[in-house]
Amino acid sequence: MESATSSGSQSSGSRGRAVLVAAGLAILGIVGGVVVTIPVTLVYSSLTNTAVGDIGGVALLGISLVSLQGLAFPLVAWGYVRRRGVGWSFVPASLPSLRAVAYIVGGYLAAFGALIVVSVLLTLIAVEPAQNSAGTTALENPGIIPYLAVLQFLLVGPGEELLFRGIIQGSLREHFDAWPAILLASLTFAPIHIFALSGGPAAVATTIGILFVPSIVFGYLYEKTDNILVPALTHGLYNATLFGITYLGTQLEQTPELLSV
Repeated sequence: MESATSSGSQSSGSRGRAVLVAAGLAILGIVGGVVVTIPVTLVYSSLTNTAVGDIGGVALLGISLVSLQGLAFPLVAWGYVRRRGVGWSFVPASLPSLRAVAYIVGGYLAAFGALIVVSVLLTLIAVEPAQNSAGTTALENPGIIPYLAVLQFLLVGPGEELLFRGIIQGSLREHFDAWPAILLASLTFAPIHIFALSGGPAAVATTIGILFVPSIVFGYLYEKTDNILVPALTHGLYNATLFGITYLGTQLEQTPELLSV
């Protein structure tokens, strides 16, 4: 039998490796997105007879969503379950029950409630969040907002939740209790949005901190329901509502800041 000290050391080491794996998977997802963007861009260029350098902002946003959330994140998730030989049962998914629907509604309201509180606090202390590239493109082209809202359910929610909750949080959960796993998964999730943000370091850090809040909600939903469709649908609904608010703002000649995750 191993001594308590040896067992504790091995446990600490396995947890350290789990955190490194989680971070590595997040980085691999981003790198994979960059790599996949190349062929997707070339295909789009060929199909539309548009030179790569002449592709507009709306098309680039669509290419980014397809490449990152639609292809790269699921491919990294697939590679993980294949390498471990655990199959897709590692990420439970089923048609949401009435109980799960209640969690979706509750999580959605909790995420928005937290966003409102944070927004009020930022207003009181006069802190400006960073600009989101998707939000900026949507404001400049409000006609695409309904399509972007739909894509939150088809690509963004499923793709991001599959990798960051299903795979990363799931792998961390094998070594940590629920809340440490949720928090660590959120720490890998929120910072990836830095590539879609523009502004000073303080503004970017503020926005990443804001995005950390709904990420915790999504992680909690996955922990409680053991059904990846629950956080995926909540995530999609949360983002789609933000795009809806953005669209309403354009009609009222306002410019609300989009903080989709």
